[in-house]
This record gives sequence, C-alpha cells and structure tokens, in this order.
Amino acid sequence: MNPRRKSRLYLILFVVAGISIAAGLMLYALRQNIDLFYTPSEVIYGKNNDASLKPEPGQRIRVGGMVVDGSVERDPNSLKVKFKLNDIGPAIDVEYEGILPDLFREGQGIVAQGTLKDPTTLVAHEVLAKHDENYVPPELGEQMKKVHNPMGVSEKDLKGESERDKMQLEQASPQSEEKK
Repeated sequence: MNPRRKSRLYLILFVVAGISIAAGLMLYALRQNIDLFYTPSEVIYGKNNDASLKPEPGQRIRVGGMVVDGSVERDPNSLKVKFKLNDIGPAIDVEYEGILPDLFREGQGIVAQGTLKDPTTLVAHEVLAKHDENYVPPELGEQMKKVHNPMGVSEKDLKGESERDKMQLEQASPQSEEKK
C-alpha cells in the first residue's frame, strides 16, 4: 500500500471513529434526559397491557391524567401536596412539593413529571395543568370584555345556520342543478 492510500485510510478511519464516538455520546445524553410519557393505567399495567413495558421504580417519567375528585391532600405547614391521578383505569399517587399551577384543581387534566418512587407512586418535580385551546386567563378575559368590540358575529354564524349562510346555499344549489 502506498503512503498516499495509507494516509487516506487513516483519515477515513479517524472520521468514522469520531462520528461513532459523537453518536454514542449523544445517545447516552438523550437516554439520561428523556422522560417517557405514560398514562396512570400504563404505569400500573404497562404499555399495551405488557408488564415488561412498565416503568421501573427510580425511572424518570411523565404521567398525564385527571386529578381524582376528593383526593387532594395539602400539608398545612409546607407546600407538600398529595393527590391521585387516573385515566379510565386505576389511579396512581402523586407527591409534589411546590407551588401548583393556577389551573390545578380536582377533575382537571394535568401532566406530572418526576421519578417513580414505587409501582404506584410518583414523586413529581413539576406539575403542568392542561387546558383546552379556548382557555383565556380570567384577568385577560375581563380586560378583553372591557376593550373588545364584538364584530357582529352571532352563534348562528359560527354554526353556519345564519340567514347569510342559507342564502349562499340557495345560490349555490341552482348552479349545481344547471351543471347536471
């Protein structure tokens, strides 16, 4: 093998080794920082009811579900809160210490992120309240009512049942009959 080919081979091997090491480090970092999403039923039974796919105690996960009515217990001397979270199946216990979001309440959907303490208890370090796309904070809603002028759109307009919509349908139907 001549020296030129040898130097090219070393260069290619060096580049491949560098890319392999970088890819390995990236996968290691992602594995350390990724939090898989589960529902309370999946925490207890495993994903797709497969017990081998259950999260293990000590694993960092995110759990989304509804706060069970009557399950919220607040410690009067600290910010510790315990509550139950469920979906359509069994509930899991969530322990959290900190300030809860304003939208947190019983019957509300939340996502808790933390570490699984035992098979049915999550020690959360973050709690996020879920809301629908039409949510407006109360303070902003009051301001909008004071400042906002309605544009003359009624509920019938939104549902497509207004007089204008009926006229457009009538105008469109003779054209479609003429084409036949």
